[in-house]
Amino acid sequence: MYKRILMAYDGSEAGQHALLECQDLMQWTGAALTLVAVMPHHIDFIGAEGGFYDPQITEREKENYKRILDQGLQVLSKAGFAANGEVLVGETISEITNYAAKIEADLIVVGHKHLDSWAARWWRGSSSSALIEQAHCSVLVAITK
Repeated sequence: MYKRILMAYDGSEAGQHALLECQDLMQWTGAALTLVAVMPHHIDFIGAEGGFYDPQITEREKENYKRILDQGLQVLSKAGFAANGEVLVGETISEITNYAAKIEADLIVVGHKHLDSWAARWWRGSSSSALIEQAHCSVLVAITK
């Protein structure tokens, strides 16, 4: 069964639903859980034309991601589960799969909310399917409607 689970957590409704599923998995398997929040790299730049680098914005955004991650860890703690957490910076799918390989995760858990319109689905694409293609282990996509 699963020994190490990595969950990508963003604080969204879909992420909270996935967090509940992780609690069930931890209870059934006794697996260790690590939460990660992935901050995009492009957040460093401001301006439509070429932009400029502002390290203060990066630090503020990293603190926001850390706050979201800490909220997820608190939910787990209140439910009686221990977990580790880390904020990663970079391209979401690569960061998740690389970190999962680093900790030798058996399972990656992500939340997903169905988009209502075909245009929204087309424009956004599917991070979940990209993750499944790149992951070295199983992926659980917790669906929120």
